[in-house]
Amino acid sequence: MYKQILRFSAAATAIALVSCQGSGKKEEGAKVLGAGFNMANMDNAVKPTDDFYKFVDGNWIKNNPIPQSESRWGSFNELYEKNTAKLKAILEEAVADKTAKPGSNSQKIGDFYSLAMDSVKLNKDGAAPLKEEFDAIEKITNKDDLIRAIAHLHTVGISALFIGYVGQDPKINTLYIPQLNQGGISLPDRDYYTKSDARTLGIQKAYLTHVVNMFKLLGDKAEIAEKNAKTIFNIETNLAKASMTNIELRDPEKQYNKKTFKELQDLTPNVNWMAYLTGVGVTTLTDVIVCQPEFFKEVYHSIDKVSISDWKTYLRWSLIDQTASKLSDDFVNEQFKFNGTVLVGTPALKVRWKRALEATDGSLGDALGQLFVEKHFSQDSKKRVAEMVENLIAAYRVRINSRDWMSEETKKQAMTKLDKVMKKLGYPDKWKDYTTLDIKHDSYVQNFMRANTYSFKEMVDKLGKPVDRTEWGMTAPTINAYYNPTMNEIVFPAGIMQPVFFNPEADDAVNYGCMGAIIGHELTHGFDDQGAQYDADGNLKNWWTKEDLAKFKVKTDMLVKQFDNYVAVDSFHVKGELTVGENIADLGGLTISYYALKKSLEGKPTPEKIDGYTAEQRFFMSWAQGWRINYRPEYLKNMLQTNPHSPGNFRANGPPTNMQEFYDAFDVKEGDKMYRPKAERAEIW
Repeated sequence: MYKQILRFSAAATAIALVSCQGSGKKEEGAKVLGAGFNMANMDNAVKPTDDFYKFVDGNWIKNNPIPQSESRWGSFNELYEKNTAKLKAILEEAVADKTAKPGSNSQKIGDFYSLAMDSVKLNKDGAAPLKEEFDAIEKITNKDDLIRAIAHLHTVGISALFIGYVGQDPKINTLYIPQLNQGGISLPDRDYYTKSDARTLGIQKAYLTHVVNMFKLLGDKAEIAEKNAKTIFNIETNLAKASMTNIELRDPEKQYNKKTFKELQDLTPNVNWMAYLTGVGVTTLTDVIVCQPEFFKEVYHSIDKVSISDWKTYLRWSLIDQTASKLSDDFVNEQFKFNGTVLVGTPALKVRWKRALEATDGSLGDALGQLFVEKHFSQDSKKRVAEMVENLIAAYRVRINSRDWMSEETKKQAMTKLDKVMKKLGYPDKWKDYTTLDIKHDSYVQNFMRANTYSFKEMVDKLGKPVDRTEWGMTAPTINAYYNPTMNEIVFPAGIMQPVFFNPEADDAVNYGCMGAIIGHELTHGFDDQGAQYDADGNLKNWWTKEDLAKFKVKTDMLVKQFDNYVAVDSFHVKGELTVGENIADLGGLTISYYALKKSLEGKPTPEKIDGYTAEQRFFMSWAQGWRINYRPEYLKNMLQTNPHSPGNFRANGPPTNMQEFYDAFDVKEGDKMYRPKAERAEIW
C-alpha cells in the first residue's frame, strides 16, 4: 500500500512552482533594486494598473523562451538549474569515490546514479532486467493469482488497478490505517477517457498508438499489439468512468469511508483481499478506509468481466509503462514522445544526467539530501526564515481577531489551530536509515524497484506504531514547500531557503513579498476550503459554527467565480472549483505577509524609495515577479484540466485585485483593468 506521492486531496498541499528573483548581483547593463529586483525584467510600457504581471515581468517573458527540453520556463526553473548543478557535483563525487564503504549512502547513491547514466549497458539490456516480472505475470491462471500479482507489483512501486497505502487515519490521526484509493489509469485524469472533444479524441488516438508501440518494443507482433492497446484502453476507460472527478476528490469527507474487513469483502466479494494483504505484508487488519467505494465496485465487476488473459495484458502494460524511463533508449524515447510531447508539448528529452539525478532524489532522497545540506545549506537562512515564520504567525493572530464575519467561538478554535502549527525548516531531525536497502551495480530498473520495496515496507511497518511526527514528505533539496493537514504542519525544505526564493541580502519588502507570502500561503492552507475541515490536532473534524461556515463559503465562492472568468489559452478557462484551495492560500498568504512586513517596520524609520518605488510597491512587485513563467500551450491545457494551481500570470494578478493595500500602493482606480469593484473583492484572511 504505497503512498508514492503527496495526495493534495487529503494529505498535503504544496506551493508548487513558486519563486522570486533576488540574486544580489548586478547584471551587466541592469539596475538592481534592493539587491533583489532586476529592473531590466520590467516592461514600463505597461501600466501596473492595467496588467501588473506584465508590468513587472513583461521583458523577462519576452526574453526567456522555453528551452527545447522543458514544457514551461520560469524563475522556479532558473533556480532548479542552479540547484541541480550542486546536486550533480555531489553525485559525481559519489561515483568517483572508490573508497566508499559498501552499504554507505555514498556507495548507494553513486551506484544508483552511475547505472542510470550507463547508456551502453541500458541499451544492451533493453527490457531484459524485467524478465522475472513478466514471467510472473504470465503464470497467472486465476483471480487469486491476479490479486497476488497486483499486490507484488504494488510492493515494487508499480501502481496497477488501484492504489493502496498506509497513512494516518484522518479522524483519529494518532493511528495509522490501510487506505485504498482509485487508480489504474495511465492518462493524467479521468476526463481524458470520458470527454469527446477534438483535443481529447486526438490524445486518445495518440495514446493508443503509443501503447501499440510499447508492446511492439516488448516483442509483440503488430496485430497483437493493436489488440492489446484496445484491451488496455477499454479496461482503463471503465475504471475512469467509475472514478471521482478531481474536483470531487477535493472533499476529504467524501473520501472518508471506513469499513471493517468484512464490509470491504462484502463490497467486492470476488476480490481476495486476504491474498492482497498477505502479499503486501499486512498481517492483521481490523479497519480500512475505502476512499472511493463506487470505484471499487467497478473493480469488483471488472475482475469478473475481464478475462485473465486480458488482465495479464493490463499488468504487462502497467509494468512497462511505469518502468520505461529506467530502460533502454527505445523505451525512453517512445514514452517521452507521448507523455512529454503529445501531452505537454515538450520537443526534446532532458539530458540524461538530469533524468538520472531526479530519479536518484526520488529513490534515495534522504541520502542525497543529507550530503546537500552538509555542503550547501545556510543555517543563517534557516534562522531568518524561522523569524519570518514567527512574524507571519503573529500577523495571522491579529488578522483572525479582526475578522468581523467570524464568531468568537470560531476565532478561539482558529487561534488554537494556529498555535499548534508544527514548523519544519531545512531538513529532517532524523534522516532515513537505508541500511536494509541493497543498491547493487547490476540494473538501473531493479535498483529502482528495490528502493520502492524499501519504501513500501517502511510504510507498511508503521501499522500498530505511534505516528511519526518527524517524517517529511519532501526531500531537503526540493525547491518547494507544503502544508499537511493531518499533522497541522508547515514544511520548508532547504532547497527553497536560498536565492531566488529567499535572499538574505535583499530588503524586507522583497523577502516578505516572496518568502513571506510562501510562508503565509502554507499557513493559509490550514484555513482554506480543505484545511479548514481539520482541527488543531490534525483530525478531520468540524470546528466551525454553522453560521461561520456559511459565511466562509460565500467568501470562497467569490474566488471560484473570479478565477472561473480567467481565460488562459484559446477557450480554456481556469477551473475555479479545482484551484480554489490554492487561490485562498495565495490571497491569504499575500495578505498576512503584507501585515507581517508592516509589523516588522514598526518603530523604524520609513524605508526610503528605491529607484522610485516604495516598500509597499516593492512588496507586490516581488510577489508578481515570483510567478513569471512561460508555458507551452499543450502543457497549459493539461495543467488547467488536472492541476489545483492557477497559471502564474493569474496568481500574480488575481490576489492583489482583492486587496485594498494593492490599490493604495499603485493608486488603482475605477476604470483601470486591475480594478475590481469592492462588492466583488474576496477578503477572507
